[in-house]
Amino acid sequence: MILRFTPALPLPAFAFVLATCHAHAEPASTVLVTATRTPQALADVISDSTIIDAEQIARTGAGSIIDLLKRQRGIEVTRNGGAGSSSNVYIRGANSNQSIVLVDGVRIGSSTTGAANWSAIPLTAIDRIEIVYGPLSSLYGADAIGGVIQIFTKKGQGTPAVTGFAGYGSDNTREADATVSGSTGGEHSFSYAISAGKEKSDGFSTTRPGLSSYNPDDDGYDKENVSGQFGLQLAKGVEAGALFLHSRLDAQYDSGLSSYDTRSENTIDTASVFARAQLLPSWRSLLQYSETRDKGANYINATAAGYTRIDTEQSFITWQNDVTIGGDTLQLLYEHRKEEVDTNGAAAMNRDRNTNSFAASYNARRGAHLLSASARRDNSVYGNKNTGAIGYGYQFTRALRVTASYGSSFRAPTYNELYFPNYGNAANRPEKGRNAEVGLRYDDGVNAMSAGYYRNRLTDMLVNTNPCPFGGGYTSGCAYNVNRATLEGITLSAATRVMGVNLGANADLREPQDDTTGKRLIRRAKRHANITADYGTGALKAGVEVELSSARFENAANTVRLGGYGLVNLYAMYAFTRDWSALVRWNNIGDKQYDLARYYNTPGAKVFAGIRYGYK
Repeated sequence: MILRFTPALPLPAFAFVLATCHAHAEPASTVLVTATRTPQALADVISDSTIIDAEQIARTGAGSIIDLLKRQRGIEVTRNGGAGSSSNVYIRGANSNQSIVLVDGVRIGSSTTGAANWSAIPLTAIDRIEIVYGPLSSLYGADAIGGVIQIFTKKGQGTPAVTGFAGYGSDNTREADATVSGSTGGEHSFSYAISAGKEKSDGFSTTRPGLSSYNPDDDGYDKENVSGQFGLQLAKGVEAGALFLHSRLDAQYDSGLSSYDTRSENTIDTASVFARAQLLPSWRSLLQYSETRDKGANYINATAAGYTRIDTEQSFITWQNDVTIGGDTLQLLYEHRKEEVDTNGAAAMNRDRNTNSFAASYNARRGAHLLSASARRDNSVYGNKNTGAIGYGYQFTRALRVTASYGSSFRAPTYNELYFPNYGNAANRPEKGRNAEVGLRYDDGVNAMSAGYYRNRLTDMLVNTNPCPFGGGYTSGCAYNVNRATLEGITLSAATRVMGVNLGANADLREPQDDTTGKRLIRRAKRHANITADYGTGALKAGVEVELSSARFENAANTVRLGGYGLVNLYAMYAFTRDWSALVRWNNIGDKQYDLARYYNTPGAKVFAGIRYGYK
């Protein structure tokens, strides 16, 4: 397949994107964890990656994590309505269930759909987000085809502190959160951070006329969360700790009924305990036990038949060992993962499966040369899967470097694809991916630019096939390994400062193609871009964000078109004192009507304002 470059974005905006692309230049001291499962200086990371820091999160106002992610390069989103609605995140064109989501190192998501419930993830609990693009199955196992998104909750450090935020906006949206954090000094130091938040909105109608479930009423949501991190220094080089997150979302949606409050309840729970020790000067070891729960319930009507419940529980044992060899790092890893599904409907779904994994990776630097290699073996009910990756980087100057990498990946069949009555089949195999990419990056601390090309070939993709080759009982088709796809694209990004104004943008040019049919994958644009500009003077900081997207298709046959769109957002932050600041945000100032999914509404012009205490 040949990647074509016929701009569907307005030419002036497209030319600007090519000249100046994305957020802010990262400080030289920035550390990334997700790319290697251990803290590593961003300058030594070969994988294409980006970081969303606390300041970017703070200025999102009442936006959800979906609103935050869709402004990042390499990412597209779909959403069936407002902030409480069902959402999908596509990294480099990969399906939502072809990427991994971690919270403080713990995988979350449903084993029945294979995807995380993005709407239930609380933005108010998040301190930082790392996004690593490309296949990472050799580090994280199944499902890391498109990439990995890791969410870090707030952590305690320094003197005791209290921070808080309260805001109000359109659709009667109310939000409040607070965090208490700090740490004690001394030989046996103790760190702590406890955060709690609540968000509630009357919302707007999720659907439009033309959909069978259309109902013109407003569909609001109520979200609440609490999270915590605790760490204790037991001795020099020895630490123990615990983390948890609880988030609950109660969201209304349309089912075509006007006499009943149709809604869904979704809960995400994560908890882990860990011990980390410097066993030898060159050997650091981590032992962690974690549990996650993804619980969902739908209330369609007042009868017993109108209530459906699907719960996923996962437990993990992780033993990670990092051995320093000169300036190199050898990592040896063992993981055990157990998945359990419990439903009140299909009894065939109520079962568990176990995966045992062994992995090794090696990261080295030799002068201007960067090297990385990793391999992993996963054993589960779907058989043994071996994956690997290799990467190389060369530092021409302190600011300029080139990288190249190749890696394999796979996605495990979901419980739906294996066991759902009249759809799944236990003989289905994992999907497979093979990705090659090259990149060029420049960052002198003031100006930052990058360009990358990737080509990810996917085989044995699981799709609904009708007629089903398995025979009787599958009247509407079944999940079957029949599809092939190519995710190919170029990502451009840069940032600079001109006369006190921070300018940035990013652009994605891609061909996410279904090779079986020759059609474009649904709801994926060939071109997508973001442009930002902000200016600060004294206590005031103000900025503008522009999001541009070309047309997409709603169906696999590419006959139902979703038009392109352009959105403009404005925001301003003012610091009254060292501890008190105000935020005002105006999203979609042109009140643009656009589609992320056919017959589903998207937010029009929305205003949100709030007061923050303790944000530095």
